[in-house]
Amino acid sequence: MESMTKRLKQYLRYGTVKKKERSMKKKERWFLENGSVFLKELIAGCNGKSIPIRSFTSSDILKATSNFDSSCFVAQEGFYIWYRGVIEDRSYMIKRFSEYKVTDYRVGEVYKDIVLSARMSNHNNFLKLLGCCLEFPFPVLVFEYAEYGVLNHRGGVMINGEESLLPLSLRLKIGKEIANALAYLHMAFPKIIIYRDVKPMHVFLDENWTAKLSDLSFSISLDEGKSQIEAEDVLGTYGYLDPLYFATRLVTEYTDVYSFGVFLMVIMTGRSVYFTGSDGYIVSIRGYVKGLYENGKLSEVICPMMMKDITSAQRVQVEACVLLALRCCEERDEDRPKMIQVAKEFKRIETSI
Repeated sequence: MESMTKRLKQYLRYGTVKKKERSMKKKERWFLENGSVFLKELIAGCNGKSIPIRSFTSSDILKATSNFDSSCFVAQEGFYIWYRGVIEDRSYMIKRFSEYKVTDYRVGEVYKDIVLSARMSNHNNFLKLLGCCLEFPFPVLVFEYAEYGVLNHRGGVMINGEESLLPLSLRLKIGKEIANALAYLHMAFPKIIIYRDVKPMHVFLDENWTAKLSDLSFSISLDEGKSQIEAEDVLGTYGYLDPLYFATRLVTEYTDVYSFGVFLMVIMTGRSVYFTGSDGYIVSIRGYVKGLYENGKLSEVICPMMMKDITSAQRVQVEACVLLALRCCEERDEDRPKMIQVAKEFKRIETSI
C-alpha cells in the first residue's frame, strides 16, 4: 500500500512537471512566433529609428489583471478588450486581442497596431505604447494609464459607474487634440498614414483630460508621393465612414476628414452616430446637425442641460465647431479642408473668446 501511494505521488508529480513543460513550450512557441513577426514588422515600419519597448512576462500580465478578471475590465471594441492593471506599483492600460476573433485575415492588423503605436509614442495625443508580452497566442499590449478611461458612443465618460457629461471647454479640447493627432499622421512621415476609423470609442482621457487616440490597426499608408490608394476591403465603423471611400474603396486623407467631422458632431451634441428622433425614426447625426443648420438652429446642437450654462461667446464657438464639422462632411472631398487646416481652425476657435 505504501509503495502504491509512493508511485501515485511520483506519477502525479511527473504529470504536473510534464504539464508545466508543455505550458512552457507553448509559451516559448508563441514568443518565438510572435517575436519574429513583430521584429519583421518593426524593422519595416521604423526606418532604422530606435523605439524602446519593454518586454513583460505572462505572469506580469495575469497578476496585473487578476487573470483578465471582469473587475479589471475597461472596454471592449471589435476584436480586443481593454483592462486596467498594476505592475510594479504602476498603473497601465492593457490591451488583449481575442484569439477567437482574430482570424488569419486580422493578424496583420494586430502587428500593424503595435508598430504604428510605437511610432506615435512621441506624440502627446496618442496613447503611448510602453511594452508588450509575446507569451500569449497574440501579443498583449501595455500602454500608459488613462485615468478617465475611454469615451463612449456619445462622447461621454463613465465616472463611478455613471455617465458624465463633459463641459463645452473639454469637448472643444478633445476635438482640437484629435485633429492634431490626425494631422500628425497625415504630415509627419514620408508616407501619409490614414487612420480610417475615427470615433469616440478610440479616444482615451488621461489624468489631465488630455485626449489620446488609440488603435491604429485599420491604418493604411499611401505610397510615397501618392494621394490615394485602393483598399482591398472597406474598414471602419458604419456611420463614420466616408461615403466616397465606401463606394470606391479609394482611401485618401479626406477619408479621415469626413470621419473626424462625424466624430466632432457626436462630441458636440452628446448623441450617438445614430439615434431615435422625436418622430420615432432613426436619425443619423450628420442629417440631424445639417437639418439644424439649414433651419437656422445651430445653437441647439448642445444638449439643453448644457445650454443654460454657456455664454454668448461660447455659443459662437459651438456654431463655429458645427460649421467646421459640416465642412469636413461635404460630399466631394475637394470641398473638405485638410486635417492641418482643421487643426488650425480649432486653434482659432479656441482663442476667439
